[in-house]
Amino acid sequence: MAVKNVLTYGTPALREPSKEVHKVSRKITDLVQDLLETMYAKNGVGLAAPQIGVNYRVFVIDVSSNDEPLKPIVFINPKIIKKSGACISNEGCLSFPEAYTDVRRYKNVMVKALDINGRSFTIDAKDGSLLARAIQHEFDHLNGILFIDHCVNRFEADTVLQKYNLPPVDADRLIDEPELEAELKND
Repeated sequence: MAVKNVLTYGTPALREPSKEVHKVSRKITDLVQDLLETMYAKNGVGLAAPQIGVNYRVFVIDVSSNDEPLKPIVFINPKIIKKSGACISNEGCLSFPEAYTDVRRYKNVMVKALDINGRSFTIDAKDGSLLARAIQHEFDHLNGILFIDHCVNRFEADTVLQKYNLPPVDADRLIDEPELEAELKND
């Protein structure tokens, strides 16, 4: 397996919806290994298949900290089955080298997916944890959605993107999130 190039923001493939995996074959397990090796090599928390130019509904996450053993989680054909609460978090992305901005996310998410052995599992990530936010971030990649589409302030995001020579926020892709807005106002 190998460390792959990560596509950068502005590459059209990052906006393509990904295809379902019909069988957890050798091709898919090799893809998972490439994703993990690339994520660790780039010091990421998560990485989705579209970010390395592969159009499948697969992503990996590892939220272990520096002093903990690695705890990779593989998500194949994930579905978010429950979401609640709201939080604002400062996010970055391996496809946006060094660029971070504040985004709206659900505080709690429940996701169902297949693991690398094709077995179904469910994870309930709560309290705006790094895992809860990472699941939403990587899940979005599978639908051609990027973290800046959830930005709290488009103009601040544009300033950050410009600083790193990245294209500006695409205003037509900003996601209207009235339920999150209402929840954040109540906090």
